[in-house]
Amino acid sequence: MIRVPDNAATRPVVLGVSLKLYMNIAQSAQWARDVATIANGHPAIKSGTVKLFVLPSLPAVPAVSDALEGTHIRWGAQDLHWEDRGAFTGATSGADLREIGCSFVEVGHAERRNVFGEGDDVVKLKLEAAFRNGLTPVLCVGEREKMSAADAASACIAQLDSALATVVRTDSSPEIVVAYEPEWAIGAEMPASPDSVGVVAQALRDRLSGESWLGSSTVIYGGSAQRGTLTSLGNNIDGLFLGRFAHQPGELEHILDEAAGLR
Repeated sequence: MIRVPDNAATRPVVLGVSLKLYMNIAQSAQWARDVATIANGHPAIKSGTVKLFVLPSLPAVPAVSDALEGTHIRWGAQDLHWEDRGAFTGATSGADLREIGCSFVEVGHAERRNVFGEGDDVVKLKLEAAFRNGLTPVLCVGEREKMSAADAASACIAQLDSALATVVRTDSSPEIVVAYEPEWAIGAEMPASPDSVGVVAQALRDRLSGESWLGSSTVIYGGSAQRGTLTSLGNNIDGLFLGRFAHQPGELEHILDEAAGLR
């Protein structure tokens, strides 16, 4: 039986949106302005019942941040380097991301692993860099192929353990967002089944509960997450990590309404 957290009804629903590399800078800025208009008039965002963050492409971060300034929406980046300074041509420093106003940074996405060859060791170093620079990491975990829920949970826990293995524990109580994204569901027509997601999310919560040095942890689901996914998952998940199904502001508004209905 899936154990729903005792405070599930009072926790905010967390929605993250990655714009990946689908939009140019002008399009990203317009998307952000449209979403800001929606959020400014949405009672769930204004009350904090639903929390929203956005990860645009790196060159678009300044334009998006300008569009979102003064709203309840936070923003971040889709990647960072594991070192803050040095001879790393083309790399992005977490210190610089923080300086330009980023609150979040994505770490370990399947596309970084599969397209750019980033393994567990790189993910570990990037997670350390995020914490070191006061950024909330959005740590992506997920099984590569379809398997039983129990096996998927084991695979995700192994990835989480690896990522956290060498993080320096401090008394600063950092936050972490863990995005469960089955690789086989990314870009698919439908997300993973609610029962399977619930089992994995519970396993991740149980594992994170043992990390007393963390200030808070949030487990969200990605992988073809779309309108209707939150309703099907209910309180088994803390929110969604959205991609292409939120690239139309009107569609994101529907998902915001759906999230508000859960609380």
